[in-house]
Amino acid sequence: MNFVKRYLIPRLVQYILVVFLGVTAVFLIPRLTPTDPIAHTIAQIRSQGAYLDPATVDEFIQDLKELYGLEGSILDQYIGLWKRLFRGDFGVSFFQFPTRVSELVGRALPWTVGLLLTTTVISWVAGNLVGGLAGYFSRKRWAQALDFAAMVIRPLPYYIFSFTLLLLFGYVIRLFPIAGGAAIGSVPSFTWSYIADVLRHAFLPALSLTILGGTIWFQTMKLIVQNVNAESFVQYAKLGGVKEGIIVSKYVIRNAMLPQITALGLALGQIFSGALITEIVFSYPGLGTLLYNAVITGDYNLIMGITIFSIVAITTAILLLDLLYPLFDPRVRYR
Repeated sequence: MNFVKRYLIPRLVQYILVVFLGVTAVFLIPRLTPTDPIAHTIAQIRSQGAYLDPATVDEFIQDLKELYGLEGSILDQYIGLWKRLFRGDFGVSFFQFPTRVSELVGRALPWTVGLLLTTTVISWVAGNLVGGLAGYFSRKRWAQALDFAAMVIRPLPYYIFSFTLLLLFGYVIRLFPIAGGAAIGSVPSFTWSYIADVLRHAFLPALSLTILGGTIWFQTMKLIVQNVNAESFVQYAKLGGVKEGIIVSKYVIRNAMLPQITALGLALGQIFSGALITEIVFSYPGLGTLLYNAVITGDYNLIMGITIFSIVAITTAILLLDLLYPLFDPRVRYR
């Protein structure tokens, strides 16, 4: 019962509060920008040679406000947003009218989720495993070489590292495609040729995220293992003649993994933002590219739809990870 009161309920309240504040911020920020989506839509129609008299423009503006949920005061729009959210309706996209936002997000979501899940799992597992071994055997040459490589790669921004891979493997060596998620004109199917084509297009974006993410986990785990290795219980195990393999796996790395599990939840937001930047660099058909186009065109509904989904997804993942943490650390259950 203490676990529910002191651990579960506070985290559920925090989860609801974060989602509420995040949705509120997403609602307000686009409305503070100088871009007017309705004026942009009318200007786009006029640029195509269409003539609109003043009376038609007024009627058109009123119709667009009603269609896009921009009718009434800010409070009316805010209340209308929550009503649409509970229905799962984000409205109609501005720059891809009349396609609904939920349909656009549904098309781009599998690309981003597949890229994120793969790179997150690989970088976290590989970074912690290699970092743990490098921290325990820190005097070995291979550990020092990996540490030097990580110090060089880690400070690089996502877009710089992505551009480097793009130029090297896309233009110079030409091993992988430079843009897109699949070949132009290909029809999605569960055939080996299509799956291989998708994997080939996703290799460079996944490689950039995996290497940069892996170096962060590597360096953090290496430092934690070096601190754990100096603890008295590890020294007692060595003096007691415990096999080195058992010391590394059950004494050192196992205890060093606890803060890394917590860090995984905190790093989900940063990984997601890195994935968005990487998608833009490689023109990958995920949420990153879709969000970039929405910002350029001032598409309020699409910006809010993507950002709200990101907030809910990341916050839910952190909540689940936080609730599962007592399974890894029994001390939490007995507080």
